[in-house]
Amino acid sequence: MPILNKDMTLCISLSARPSNNGTRFHNHLYEQLELNWIYKAFAPTNLEQAIAGVRGLGIRGCAVSMPYKEDVIALVDEMDPSAKAIDSVNTIVNTDGHLKAYNTDYTAIEQLLASNAVPTSYSVLVQGAGGMAKATVAALRDAGFTNVTVLARNETTGRALAEQYGFQWRPALDGGTADLVINVTPLGMAGGPGADTLAFPQDTIDAAQVVFDVVALPAETPLIAAARAAGKPVITGAEVATIQALEQFVLYTGVRPSAEQVRAAEEFTRAQ
Repeated sequence: MPILNKDMTLCISLSARPSNNGTRFHNHLYEQLELNWIYKAFAPTNLEQAIAGVRGLGIRGCAVSMPYKEDVIALVDEMDPSAKAIDSVNTIVNTDGHLKAYNTDYTAIEQLLASNAVPTSYSVLVQGAGGMAKATVAALRDAGFTNVTVLARNETTGRALAEQYGFQWRPALDGGTADLVINVTPLGMAGGPGADTLAFPQDTIDAAQVVFDVVALPAETPLIAAARAAGKPVITGAEVATIQALEQFVLYTGVRPSAEQVRAAEEFTRAQ
């Protein structure tokens, strides 16, 4: 990494519970590609002031994580179709003070469903109704899944999300099972109140064909660990994080790293 200097381009992330994953991934790529850039994670105390800082300080890129993916919409100048279609933002690009919002979570979910060859005939349970849930449900619909149930305690947001994409809503699992189960809540996230919580009951895991957890930290969440122990194929939040971060990197820099460079950055990130 270059020594800090006045010409260095800054990118940041905003999260309630920031990790070093994005910081290590982006900075490693900057170093490999010899870019005079630096990436730093923040936990904002005031989101509106933080976004004003992005604009006023000329910060080039801003990743947005839970719980700010919807709240930032009112603070940007333009919504790319990737964000507008699902009313959820995970990426902001600043071009001369003009803030344009994107969503690369959708791209990551879409690619992982395809690369893991998850049959679209599978029944699906999606637990959660926030910004990441919107990206997930939209990707499922666009991939051709039809038997999808959104599990959310908040009827207003849960039902609205399910009905927007032609799916079902339920307030709780109540012993239900599905071929594909997806956790898009903070349950299992390191540092949170539910860090040790299993996002789905063991019998639901045992009945599933594929288990998917979007939580990236830790890479081995309680849900992923339980699914592996049960011999189930898994898709992890770490995989989601790599793909969405790569697409953010391209939006920020205009450079697409090689597959080898991405693998090196991913290995560096996971070695922390």
